[in-house]
Amino acid sequence: MAQLGFDFGVQPKRLTKVTPARLATFDDCPRRYRLNYLDRPTPQRTGAWAHSTLGAVVHNALRALFDLPVDRRTPERAAALVTDQWNDAGFLDAEQAGAYRDRAKRWVAEYVEHSDVTPDPVGLERWVSAPVSPGEGPPSLIVEGRADRIDERDGELVIIDYKTGRRTPDEHEARGSQALALYAVAAARTLRRPCHRVELHHVPTGTVAAAEHTDESLRRQLSRADETATELQTATDTLEAGGNADELFPARTSRRCSWCDFRPSCAEGQQAAPAARSWELLAP
Repeated sequence: MAQLGFDFGVQPKRLTKVTPARLATFDDCPRRYRLNYLDRPTPQRTGAWAHSTLGAVVHNALRALFDLPVDRRTPERAAALVTDQWNDAGFLDAEQAGAYRDRAKRWVAEYVEHSDVTPDPVGLERWVSAPVSPGEGPPSLIVEGRADRIDERDGELVIIDYKTGRRTPDEHEARGSQALALYAVAAARTLRRPCHRVELHHVPTGTVAAAEHTDESLRRQLSRADETATELQTATDTLEAGGNADELFPARTSRRCSWCDFRPSCAEGQQAAPAARSWELLAP
């Protein structure tokens, strides 16, 4: 049986399933991870945030655009899709929502006008999943998630993530993004094509921040992910065995507590920073 790779004297390591969002949440604040992914029923959350609504509308409009035939992927159609996808959740009032709707229409129209939107993407909101190992041993993680867009250029896959925030991303942010790196690894395994290039497309400015990963830089990101996954899985297992929830998943307070979705359910977060209004994170 040895030639088949079986060793009945060794207990195989349990694979930990992770997404970039789960890893980032745990790194940012273990308490928020527990409230979001473990506690049931889910604790009380805040209402909608206008900047999140705005980002979702732009993402959905661009996805719908690439579902159209090439000859219909026009700036005018892109702007109309923003209107189709729009909702006012989180905005101060109808006037503010209308102003940002017009702004979003202009963003996507200019993005389409100045970008090559003729190639059909390999994936739109594509779910990718793959068992991976940061080293030479057997897989220790199942990395999965949903990439905004996956293109193919010159036989290689390219991971594209849309951004709509007030800050314009740069190459350093693209290279340092654990989420983009994990999507690249999972997409390469899922779609069986090499993937090293990742891009952040800042729709408001039309800026494209790109980075070319090496196999080594992808391994470093996998090692980081593996360390976080091991830590969160240990905390989860200890909690299920009766451990203290607050000690295992402590609140990591910062100014971000002002706009945390779980602020109503976290006394430490309420004390750490004043509550933000639902529209305050919009770009001026």
